[in-house]
Amino acid sequence: MHQPTHGPPARRRFPLPRGWAAAALAAALALCAALGGFDHGSAPVSAEPPPASSSLPAAPSEPPPEPAPQPVVETVTFSATGDNLIHSKIYQQAAARAVGDADYSFDFCYEKLVSFYGGFDVNWINQETLCTDELAPSTYPCFSTPGDCARSLYRAGFRVFSLANNHSYDKGAAGISATLRFWGSMPADAVTTGLWRDTESAGAIPVHTVNGVTIAYLAYTEHTNGIPRSDAMEARVVYTAETDLIERQVRQADSLADFVVVGVHWGVEDSHTVTAGQQALAQQLADWGADVIVGTHPHVLQNATWLTAADGRRAFVAYSLGNFLSTQSKPDQLIGAVLTLRLQKTTDPGGSVRREVLDPQLHPTVTHYGPGKSEVQTWLFRDYTPELADAHGVRDAYSTFGYDYIRGTAQQYIDPAFLVLD
Repeated sequence: MHQPTHGPPARRRFPLPRGWAAAALAAALALCAALGGFDHGSAPVSAEPPPASSSLPAAPSEPPPEPAPQPVVETVTFSATGDNLIHSKIYQQAAARAVGDADYSFDFCYEKLVSFYGGFDVNWINQETLCTDELAPSTYPCFSTPGDCARSLYRAGFRVFSLANNHSYDKGAAGISATLRFWGSMPADAVTTGLWRDTESAGAIPVHTVNGVTIAYLAYTEHTNGIPRSDAMEARVVYTAETDLIERQVRQADSLADFVVVGVHWGVEDSHTVTAGQQALAQQLADWGADVIVGTHPHVLQNATWLTAADGRRAFVAYSLGNFLSTQSKPDQLIGAVLTLRLQKTTDPGGSVRREVLDPQLHPTVTHYGPGKSEVQTWLFRDYTPELADAHGVRDAYSTFGYDYIRGTAQQYIDPAFLVLD
């Protein structure tokens, strides 16, 4: 008989079914896959949260700041030209060139400057002689000029015509009436000044607007060659001695417009010297409100300069632009200049307005004619040539006249700060 042994009873062993190990391994793998621990032997997936999707809406940003208000700048390019003095040789040649229904063709006289004047918003000229379609043409000393001359100037680009000069009364009351009717027949944008039907009303002062800038035009003369005004005249000139009237008109013009342009027919004929009277009146005009003062009458060049007005503005005066077109016979009478500048108005955001005259320049011109004062025509010096100068008809009496003479004359009498030769 077998005796029982001491200690815990022996564990009973049961045999495992065949294939148990393979089944257990498969179950473990399935469980891991379900839990996401690993995928077929790859590294375990990180437990960190996935990054935020790029398709999520961005946080709202601040709107861009409004741009700061800017000043408003308005500019007018302006030119002024000297004496258009029409002697008999000029209108006789214009009659010979006429075609079709026209009685005269003056276009040849100005054609070399048409492209130049086309570069400016406003072109001003001193029309030295009366223009009419009614009176017979006449020459020195009492001028009358065919209206076709003014129409040619208009086609060349001129829009402002100063009519106050020593020849304004050459044909008496009939001449004043005829020239007023002629200018009344011109296109509406042709502005005249200097013949005054009414000297006191502000409404009589011509004002027009260009590029948002308003400009008033005034014109005065020292004398009318001793010819007095008659009661029969429909309009009158204002003499430079009438300073009380001139002051009222300039101040009125200053209240009406952004800029005031004043033409003054003054000085000593054939003299390059600016008189004390010219200087004094120019300063008064600036103090009263003038911005640009255009001098004519001496038939030769005189200097130009800045003036400081009583209110601190800078005004500009060209004391004499000389002749533009004529058949006068002395060398210096054939040399003129065109004044160019900019009138700039700046309106600040707060509403304050600043007016400035900028970049004044003087461009010399040459009245050219051949032997016997034939083929009269005006050129800019920058387009003129030594060959033309050598062929000028004035050399018959003045052999020293030439290209270098023209250049030297301009350099002698015009401040180099303003002179443009090329």
